[in-house]
Amino acid sequence: MNTIFTPQSSPSGSRGGRSWIGALLLGLLLGAGGIALLSRQSDTSLWTRMLGGLLGRSTRVDLSQPTVVNKIQQLQRLETVVYTMDKVVSGEKENAILPDFLAGDRLLMLVHGEVVAGVDFGSLKNGDVAVNGKHVRLHLPDAQLFTTRLDSARTRVYSRQTGLLVPVDPNLESQVRQEGERQLQQAALVDGILKTANQNARVTMTSLLQGLGFGEVEFY
Repeated sequence: MNTIFTPQSSPSGSRGGRSWIGALLLGLLLGAGGIALLSRQSDTSLWTRMLGGLLGRSTRVDLSQPTVVNKIQQLQRLETVVYTMDKVVSGEKENAILPDFLAGDRLLMLVHGEVVAGVDFGSLKNGDVAVNGKHVRLHLPDAQLFTTRLDSARTRVYSRQTGLLVPVDPNLESQVRQEGERQLQQAALVDGILKTANQNARVTMTSLLQGLGFGEVEFY
């Protein structure tokens, strides 16, 4: 009698194949999860924007006329230009009868100072700002001088000549300093400091208003 053996599938081999396939799928899932996690960590803003879009949320900036007026008024005195100058200023006292070497008093002073100019928004009124959607019209106040001062650390007496018959006049130096401030301010005005201050104020306000969200800024 011949005995015929029919091959049978090994139960242990079948379980091993299914285990290998399961491990492969698990590995792929973990890998995909890791990539997604790294992507979220490297570009959080992208996910935030996507989530915001799904939830229908967006950041809104208040462009109403009262809000714009308030923000401009907070600038108060907007300094837009500083004018500096070095100059030799003289002052003297004379005698109507005696010559200077006997009764005169002459002083030369090297002055260094600055003039600050800008626009004052403290008195801005509601009617000075008109808002129409993304278009804003602003009445820009006239530029003005804010301060004129001498730098004491860099201002000094260059020379002093006093007559043989008279004492040193203690008020002459103060008078020369005042004259130095006057000449400094006059030089700044002649060089167009107010025009420059106005132009710089327009540039500054345009940047500010565009930063608030306005697409067109007009001055009048």
